[in-house]
Amino acid sequence: IIGSSGSLSDTVLKIWQSALPVDLSSFTYNTVKNDVILKWITAGELNNSGFDIERSAVNNSWIKAGYVAGNGTTNEPKTYEFRDRDLKSGVYNFRLKQIDFNGQYKYYNLSNSVEIGIPDKFALSQNYPNPFNPKTIIDFQLPENGNVKLSVYDINGKIVSVLINQFMPAGYYSAAFNSSGISSGVYFYRLESGGLSKVMKMTVIK
Repeated sequence: IIGSSGSLSDTVLKIWQSALPVDLSSFTYNTVKNDVILKWITAGELNNSGFDIERSAVNNSWIKAGYVAGNGTTNEPKTYEFRDRDLKSGVYNFRLKQIDFNGQYKYYNLSNSVEIGIPDKFALSQNYPNPFNPKTIIDFQLPENGNVKLSVYDINGKIVSVLINQFMPAGYYSAAFNSSGISSGVYFYRLESGGLSKVMKMTVIK
């Protein structure tokens, strides 16, 4: 190029290839009963605000299951984990929505579908937390469809509360119990379904 002064000059246009906001090196899962534990590792991150975890049943729309904060900008490997709890029996898909600080995003799909199966046995778990005040959770599993009754009794055998009394399909379940209105002490909860029953003990401390 000849300039106005008669001198020669060159113009060079250099295009830099922009780095991906996140270099995802792995995205895996495992199941524990009806929980799905997702794990992923990034080899590097650029302006990474965080990840929305999205779930869908097969052929259904995606919903947000949770969020995990990112590490901004880093060249070091980072490991993440998210536990999606208390899913009903069925088949699910998962994906990560990686979000930059400027609001731009990119999806990373889990390569396989995740199946939550039907329990192979009737079971009632120890409530948690225990002892408790005022709320606790009771987990149970049903191998077959049927009428289900979950009741709480005091130490004299008097019914304090009926938490569930209805028909339910086979699967994994959780029920909440609130001890407001009852005194401290030992109580019992009983699960009945399909001619089977089991009783467990819990303690209220106020």
